[in-house]
Amino acid sequence: MQKTLKQLHEELKSGTLTVDDLVSSYKKVINEKDGEIHALLGMYSDSLVASQITKAKEMFANGTATVLTGIPIVLKDNILVKGEYATGASKILENYVATYDATVVTRLKEAGAILLARANMDEFAMGGSTENSAFGVTKNPYDLTKVSGGSSGGSAAVVAYGGVPVSLGSDTGGSIRQPASFCGVVGLKTTYGDVSRYGLMAMGSSLDQIGPFGKSVEDVEEVYKIISGYDVHDSTSLKDGERGIKNEEQIKKVIGVPRDFINRDGIDKEVITNFNESLEKLKKSGYLIKDITIPNLEKALSVYYIIMPAEVSSNLARYDGIRYGLSRGGETSIRSYFESRTAGFGEEVRRRILLGTYVLSSGYYDAYYNKANIVRAMLTEEFVKIFKDVDVIATPTSPVPAFGIGEKTKDPLAMYLADIFTVPANIVGVPAISIPSGKTEKGLPFGMQFTAAHTREDVLFTIGKDFEKL
Repeated sequence: MQKTLKQLHEELKSGTLTVDDLVSSYKKVINEKDGEIHALLGMYSDSLVASQITKAKEMFANGTATVLTGIPIVLKDNILVKGEYATGASKILENYVATYDATVVTRLKEAGAILLARANMDEFAMGGSTENSAFGVTKNPYDLTKVSGGSSGGSAAVVAYGGVPVSLGSDTGGSIRQPASFCGVVGLKTTYGDVSRYGLMAMGSSLDQIGPFGKSVEDVEEVYKIISGYDVHDSTSLKDGERGIKNEEQIKKVIGVPRDFINRDGIDKEVITNFNESLEKLKKSGYLIKDITIPNLEKALSVYYIIMPAEVSSNLARYDGIRYGLSRGGETSIRSYFESRTAGFGEEVRRRILLGTYVLSSGYYDAYYNKANIVRAMLTEEFVKIFKDVDVIATPTSPVPAFGIGEKTKDPLAMYLADIFTVPANIVGVPAISIPSGKTEKGLPFGMQFTAAHTREDVLFTIGKDFEKL
């Protein structure tokens, strides 16, 4: 059993383990295992790692060490670290070096964490399998013929095979929770605005959130405590007064289950069986399982695949072959723009830009984008109402276990439908967590998803720890 962050912290604090030895041991695991799994796109520079190790030692010496001091961590390659490569797994940013630190990076550095490596991902976080990376697919540590999930597949896989104790990913429609489910680890999507997006490559600005992966709910909670909080650099960041009251005594031990939404065609039979068995365990441990109906939940996926491409189209306009990144010369500036984007963007990114540009175009803006935002507001109101009666909403994280590499690449709609359970939390901005809930007959992990009310990560951690004990 891998040691928890608190256990490692106590060993580092007492001197029975040194920061150098801890970093070296994780580097050794990466060297042994990452060649065939390909969770990482590169290690951070020796000078950065060395300076962080020195700082961690000083923090232990002067008594300012945190639970993350001296702990190696991997970041998804769309999170900026000053002076280091940040590619977004795209050819258009293949040689881009970040000019500033993301806020989460600043907070990790202040906590004394050791930023170790950059994780593979779907290009610009667009995909659910990490097959859209310009630099090769990340394989599932449980079965090398299966995908690791996406878009944060590398961040999930490196924790799953023991390359680091914790990592960071980003979640726009399930990109932390789905790979966490596929790789048998815990993954948290935070409340929108709870973790700063400053220094995260923008995909869908009203949907994106940075969040942690770990082997346990407790480890994920410890990372969350470090990276969350108000940030003046992010206009959508929640101020302290907007975070609500967090009091464990308010938990009613009621779990809402939208069965009419879950029991549908296309859901793997083993997934449903595992989900029902998990609910039964919670029921026996003292939780009340309550069937609920959320009228517009069925529309969440459609809303997502209108709003997200529209924001993608807008956000990716900055990659123009002129200011930074890949540049391909053309006879005119407009030709240079087209040549650079055609050469730099992969097929899935181009597909979403085109779709987003279409729904924002004259004559279609009201029919698609405005209507999607109206339904989004309705769905948000429905969630607020539901959380007056239940602590969390439970669903499977994914309708299927990890699928084969190449199995869905020719059918984008099948890939999009795999987001059906994860997308609603992003649409309404609430937190959700995926926790391992068992394995298939072939040994592939299942994930149980709990979704809580706005700013109620504390509820997820409390129920999540109870669920782990089962």
